[in-house]
Amino acid sequence: MRQEAASLVITHEDDRQHHHSRPPPPDEEEEDTGAVAPPSCATILLRREGGEAEAGEGEEPLQLVPPLNFAMVDHGVYRSGFPDASNLPFLETLRLRSVLCLCPEPYPEANQEFLRARGIRLFQLGIDGSKEPFVSIPEDTIREALKVVLDTRNHPVLIHCKRGKHRTGCVVGCLRKLQRWCLTSVFDEYQRFAAAKARVSDLRFIELFDISSLKHLPASFSC
Repeated sequence: MRQEAASLVITHEDDRQHHHSRPPPPDEEEEDTGAVAPPSCATILLRREGGEAEAGEGEEPLQLVPPLNFAMVDHGVYRSGFPDASNLPFLETLRLRSVLCLCPEPYPEANQEFLRARGIRLFQLGIDGSKEPFVSIPEDTIREALKVVLDTRNHPVLIHCKRGKHRTGCVVGCLRKLQRWCLTSVFDEYQRFAAAKARVSDLRFIELFDISSLKHLPASFSC
């Protein structure tokens, strides 16, 4: 079943969590600067009960901010733009086992320290973020990325690039082909995140991507 692009709003009540879908935030330029969640991005409010510390009267509740373009792809698989320091408390709530970074630049030390402290494994498979008409999507790297995502021992896993649009969109699009989505649905999901920045080269790559060598791997993780 296709998962809708979503941010999460979680209220802890009697140890239960409720998830509500929201569309991805408005499109922004894909640049080399760090992605910062815009004001329209959903926040997560945690209500601490059962004797735990609560915000005092007049104080703001604890707010956890998801990374730009954050969404659930499937059970145990998430996608987003590059998390910055303000997003790390939110990522902690996901209880991640691994992070798949599709950017070639050195991973920020603050992010690395966050991962090390929580035993989260980093897979970095760098793909150049060049703009059209100079885009070259390495098929072998996408294939290796899919192997990381398809290995449930790495779940929960977060897939991210700079803005969570093109490189992440290619990996998720190829995953959807393995999940036997029709191309119309695959392209629709890609375009919801890429919006005005959708690349014909990305869509063409997804359409022609050969999934035959990955068919022996499980492609569904839903409970």
